[in-house]
Amino acid sequence: MLKNILSAIQAYFKTFQLISKLKLWKYFGVPILISLLTATVIGFLAWGLSDNIGAFISKIWFWEWGAETFRTISDVLGALIIIAIGLILYKHIIMALSAPFMSPVSEKIEHHLIGESHTHRNTSNTAQLWRGIRINVRNLLLELLFTIPILLLSLIPIVNIFTSVLLFLVQSYYAGFGNMDYTLERHFSYRESISFVKKNRGIAIGNGIVFMAMLLIPVIGIILVLPLSVTAASTETVRLLKENNLTEKTKIT
Repeated sequence: MLKNILSAIQAYFKTFQLISKLKLWKYFGVPILISLLTATVIGFLAWGLSDNIGAFISKIWFWEWGAETFRTISDVLGALIIIAIGLILYKHIIMALSAPFMSPVSEKIEHHLIGESHTHRNTSNTAQLWRGIRINVRNLLLELLFTIPILLLSLIPIVNIFTSVLLFLVQSYYAGFGNMDYTLERHFSYRESISFVKKNRGIAIGNGIVFMAMLLIPVIGIILVLPLSVTAASTETVRLLKENNLTEKTKIT
């Protein structure tokens, strides 16, 4: 798995060159706009709700001694909860809504790498959008299912060091999952794609690690995160398909 994680991270190094060579920047205009608008809305919501969540958490402390300290801790925890959930919502919203624009990008990269004489599933823009929504809603629910217990465990001193890393890796996996599916949707059904990503989760995690790290860069990260992550995921996913002789098949064997 570690080898695949490193391979997925290294794939980012060639993204600018590939995007320019294939003249793909024109496809990223609408997705970048979606990314900026989504980040802005979630940012304002997070700003307004963090104090409310902190106040709600602080109510579980019934004693007067240490109340002020616990309220400070509650505010910090409230902010962390908002940030974690905000990032989860952000990435799934932009990946779902960007599917009709990212699928052609992935297809052009695939054609460049292995040619155009390969069997694909025929999908329309509407089908791509529905597929993107279905995959990302599924991933959103599962990610929340894992994230909530991790956030609760983060209340425990020392343990929270490990839960922070675990939370980052969980978010990375589902980010990479969504990016890989722009390629997989042409080859596999919904369930087959899930099976494929599970077998190659290292690629998903590696792609998602850079995806999540880019979101820490103000503005520029939000603008470039989709173009670079989708390009990197597409090259790695096509490589996996080719290595497993799946480029001309529509089912995993």
